[in-house]
Amino acid sequence: MEQEEEEGEVLISELKRQLDNEDMDPEQRIMLLNNGLNKVLNSAAFQKNSGLLTRVKSQLYHSGILRLCVHLLSHYPSRLQGNWSATATLAHLISSCCVGAEPGSHSEAFLASVMDGLLSLASQLMSQVESLSLFRKVMDSVSWLLAAHTHLTAQVFSSAQYEQIQLCDDITVSLICIQMWIQTCTDSSNFLSDLSDDAILLLLKEAVCQLAHSSDATVGGASIKLILLMAGQLGHRLPSLQLNFKGLDRLLEKDWSGRGFDQDVDQLIAIIQSEKPVINQLEESTESVRAASVIQAAWRSYQTRRRVKNLNRAVSVLQRRYRTRRRREQEQQEAQQQEEEFKYRECVRRQQARRSFHQRQRQLLQLLPPGK
Repeated sequence: MEQEEEEGEVLISELKRQLDNEDMDPEQRIMLLNNGLNKVLNSAAFQKNSGLLTRVKSQLYHSGILRLCVHLLSHYPSRLQGNWSATATLAHLISSCCVGAEPGSHSEAFLASVMDGLLSLASQLMSQVESLSLFRKVMDSVSWLLAAHTHLTAQVFSSAQYEQIQLCDDITVSLICIQMWIQTCTDSSNFLSDLSDDAILLLLKEAVCQLAHSSDATVGGASIKLILLMAGQLGHRLPSLQLNFKGLDRLLEKDWSGRGFDQDVDQLIAIIQSEKPVINQLEESTESVRAASVIQAAWRSYQTRRRVKNLNRAVSVLQRRYRTRRRREQEQQEAQQQEEEFKYRECVRRQQARRSFHQRQRQLLQLLPPGK
């Protein structure tokens, strides 16, 4: 056992010694960390001592290597755009090291910095179509970290980077986010029960928001699955869907029936309607109008926030559209001008031909002898 621990310490010391080389640029450090951390973790994982891996992860933290990883992840991703894969791999390894580690008294601040780094990287990857697989990899790392450290959920929901991810219109990004929460709830049976009531309501709002704003069947099916998973694990602690999301049952019947997951839709509608008190039709109509007004106001405010946040992109799009329209108008004007010039030249040519014809006729007439 002591020999196994000494082997891990030697690998960590060697990795730290190599990282002390000040001539290395950030990209070289990331490649070295990916190789070194893989070697250290694999060496500990294949040992018979079950507690060795946890001790190795703690040693990586106390040696300062994990802090260096977080520093690279937080400050240098934008400079490594040509090597996003290596950066995503580093994020994956950092998350793995934080699951089961014992960082000590300052763990909360360190774990918060790890989560900030992961979300910052994810927000940069989501806007690149070719990097969506890496975005999924980083969000999987976020899921592992949340499953092991539930208290970080509040940080995720209050994060500006995660809000930026939520505002993304890409269907794949929305689906990956919902699947991330499903995976977290599945991996940790205590995840939902350890959440505060506010965090549970925020998670429900994210799923319901996707049902209200998305028309994609995969996103809708995943959102319904997440709500059913929360209902199954939380039981009576689940916030009232009828009180917090009025009209959700009608939305499910209207927009999501017949989309390939009717059983889940019917189950969720049954849960909602089991909460619903018996009210007369007039009261229900009044509540529907009020709910519709609230939804419309929320939707308008959501659109306004999104427009403000995406103002630069909107301005670029408008400028691009204006330039395209101007170019199209100029091309049309040039084509029209060329057509008019062609018609004018053709008209002149015909007039000249007619004049030449008449001149030849007159010349021929002049050659005839005068009539008697």
